[in-house]
Amino acid sequence: MKLNALALLLASFLAASAANASTETFTVIFGGKNVGHLKTSTDGDTTKIDFDFKNNGRGPTMAETVRLDGAGFPTAWTVKGTTTFGNKVDENFRLAGSKASWTDSTGKGSATIKQPSIYVAQSASPWSLGLYARALLKAPEGQLPALPAGTLRLEKGEAVSVRNASGATAEVNAYSVGGIDLQPDDVLLDSSGQMFAFLTPEFIIIRAGYEAEEERLRALAAKWSAERFVAIQKASAHRYESPVRIRNVRVFDPAKAALTDPVSVVVHGRTIAAVEPLDSPATPGEVTIDGAGGTLVPGMYEMHAHISQSDAFMNLLAGITSVRDMGNDNEVLEKLIANIENGTLAGPRVIRSGFIEGKSPFSANNGFVVESEAQAVDAVRWYAARGFWQVKVYNSMNPAWVPAVVKEAHRLGLRVAGHVPAFATADQMIEAGYDEITHINQFMLGWVLKPGEDTRTLLRLHALKRLPELDLKSPAVQRTIDLMVAHKTAIDPTVAIHEALTQNRNGQVPPGAVDYLDHMPIGVQRNSKQALIDASAPADGKAYRRAFEQIIATVKTLNERGVFIVPGTDLGGSFTYHRELELYQRAGMTPAQILKRATFDMAQYVGQDQQLGSIAKGKLADFFLIPGDPTTDLKAIKTIRMVVKDGVVYFPSEIYPKFGIKPFVEAPTVVAASVK
Repeated sequence: MKLNALALLLASFLAASAANASTETFTVIFGGKNVGHLKTSTDGDTTKIDFDFKNNGRGPTMAETVRLDGAGFPTAWTVKGTTTFGNKVDENFRLAGSKASWTDSTGKGSATIKQPSIYVAQSASPWSLGLYARALLKAPEGQLPALPAGTLRLEKGEAVSVRNASGATAEVNAYSVGGIDLQPDDVLLDSSGQMFAFLTPEFIIIRAGYEAEEERLRALAAKWSAERFVAIQKASAHRYESPVRIRNVRVFDPAKAALTDPVSVVVHGRTIAAVEPLDSPATPGEVTIDGAGGTLVPGMYEMHAHISQSDAFMNLLAGITSVRDMGNDNEVLEKLIANIENGTLAGPRVIRSGFIEGKSPFSANNGFVVESEAQAVDAVRWYAARGFWQVKVYNSMNPAWVPAVVKEAHRLGLRVAGHVPAFATADQMIEAGYDEITHINQFMLGWVLKPGEDTRTLLRLHALKRLPELDLKSPAVQRTIDLMVAHKTAIDPTVAIHEALTQNRNGQVPPGAVDYLDHMPIGVQRNSKQALIDASAPADGKAYRRAFEQIIATVKTLNERGVFIVPGTDLGGSFTYHRELELYQRAGMTPAQILKRATFDMAQYVGQDQQLGSIAKGKLADFFLIPGDPTTDLKAIKTIRMVVKDGVVYFPSEIYPKFGIKPFVEAPTVVAASVK
């Protein structure tokens, strides 16, 4: 009887606990496809979160446990799992009285809390944004000191009415949570202050039952994001009605791969009106900008972008006035380009690549996801009719369809670039007619993969640790390189992302970020010190480091053999594009050759050299001003005083603080127009 009574009591307790617990499910949607979930279970002051999604064969898997105090501040928080590319996460936070302590990928930290402060978890799911927003709603002026550092801020947005699958409506409100990273995150809270959705222009995490609202809410996220950047553009874009004379500059001349003597460059409207001797007198009414003996460099081309509104602004400020988008939501990209071209948003010129992917459990949900050769060829026609420059083939494409895609693309005047589809080799894609191979790992993996291994998964990254055992003089390697030479196939190696993949380690400043990281907001600094892949095992860590040396050696050989190297990052460009160019020195290119490749050679490659790529009378006014000489020290391109695109002048030192970035150098002196 006593055992039965105890069992009944325990059952009653468990039932009461279950009744008090609440659960909620969110759907992760990318490209209109359900790609994962976020599930929460809350019991009293403790919430457990299960977050998992996979797009393009990769994505985070996280398990979190958060305990809150009566004010809604975390007192304990653990995050365990793996990041998008497979790095292990074991993060924890504890608050005992006024003593806070934490461990994340950067190491251990602690602080004594003297005022209400909130811990910002490094690897938490977007559910955390709802937690921050609720705490900030109660905070003075919507601000709270953040741990490990910085200030978290909240701005209230518009109210939105949403409808579920049953037709019932609910009212939610938008909030932006910012202050830690380059830009704020948008979150929707319901009437009780609980998270309803996390939304971006590209993807959304939304409460189950409301999935049909995905497209409309992503459009709202794009609108809110655009409004922020429109405001910055209005405040920061200098459009001079008078001619602008940039005095005392030396111009990088790609034809000579050298700097000119000091000159003055005159801009009127969108174009370069003249390049004049330094002692040429100004005409009445001109605006004068003092170049102070610095260098004008033609606008650069970032040739591997997946551009967003934020990327557009950041690239422009880095001297990148043209980008090639290598795969995007076609509708989102079209609207972004329109807003850049009409001057509403700041950004570079965009050269479009039409993304074509095969349908599989590992598909990247961009562009067209096709299920047959006929659909793939139709996708080519769709892109050709809309003025795309090329098409890009992706991992899950059936290799047997590639020749038909290439044939139709070439018939319609489009180039073909891409990954090497799973279960195929670079040799096969070159022979099928690829004009360009995308990523150096895609090019090299065929030399180390075993038959049947699937590169639609993270194997396409993790197999890099096999490269140290590769003999670069072997017949297989030489045959592929010979094919590249014979077919005049170019390569977009994205060396910087491979450096990040193989060299970044938890708690260390990445080698590619040493020149700029301390200028970044605390969130960017912190996340940059998190490895991308799991290199924690000593043997793996050593193998990945040596793999990068093999990558550099391969790019060097390709360059020496005359294979055309196309500079791009797949890391958002901007500061990482500067690093991409810097790494080409290890492949045997001089700074002057690299600058020529990034400017005139790229303009010529995409057929824009009559208007862009060099600084000359009659060409479009796309260039940037730096204090030093980049032909002797390529790092000089990292300190940009001014960027001109389409004759519109931007001073990075005015704009970077709006993103939480400490400027690298002061703006030049500007003397307003005067009438004589």
